[in-house]
Amino acid sequence: MKALHTLAAAALIVASTLTPQLAQAQLAGIGRTDLMQNDLSIPGREVVQVLVEIPPGVTAPRHAHPGEELVYVVEGALEYRLDGRPPVTLKAGQVLFIPYGTPHEVKNVGNGKAAELATYIVEKGKPLVTLAE
Repeated sequence: MKALHTLAAAALIVASTLTPQLAQAQLAGIGRTDLMQNDLSIPGREVVQVLVEIPPGVTAPRHAHPGEELVYVVEGALEYRLDGRPPVTLKAGQVLFIPYGTPHEVKNVGNGKAAELATYIVEKGKPLVTLAE
């Protein structure tokens, strides 16, 4: 049993160190286009910008980021569930601020494809996405 716990812990560590592209690829059907990654003037911080495309009915499971996320909905309708807040549905042209480390999930609640432009201001060197429990 102890070996099983050790193996599970090792698997979680490996999964948490996946590049953002590989981690996102693990989420069925969710497309990801990395647009920019650049150091900031604040030591140890960087900005990462990503176009995330979510098919109808698909949910990105609860996860968090090592910094703030600024969301701009490009198309469709997305429902965001942030821990400690009521769900909110945003449509194209609307924005959302997700505080540092806040677990959240997002679901395409429209009839067609939905997409967001996600801009992350995060700690450099940490995994961009960590699945929440």
